[in-house]
Amino acid sequence: MTAASYGMGLLTGGGDLVWALGLGISLFALIAAIGAVSKPHEGDRVTRQARIWSLRHPWKFALLPAGITAVLDYPVQLVLDGEGVFGSAVHALWHGALVYLIAAILTLTMQGRARSER
Repeated sequence: MTAASYGMGLLTGGGDLVWALGLGISLFALIAAIGAVSKPHEGDRVTRQARIWSLRHPWKFALLPAGITAVLDYPVQLVLDGEGVFGSAVHALWHGALVYLIAAILTLTMQGRARSER
């Protein structure tokens, strides 16, 4: 996804590597979060319990992908964007906040799907 985004940006004349990498990191965290809660009644006992807990507490669960996004995005912002320590931290936290909101809302929608599977 990152390569495709960057390639399309180069073709249109506005390729931004930092934006493409940030998009790739965010999508990675979101896809992992949704994959973690997608089938709550499959797997071993511990996996089922963890998935059911995450569906019952979507806002707490969304902290993990948001934190992963912020931690992985910070060095990209710092090294490639050149905005300094604080500017990079603000951008990384902003990306983490967006992933937090999207992951929590998607997990909330997965609650209804889990109830309908029973």
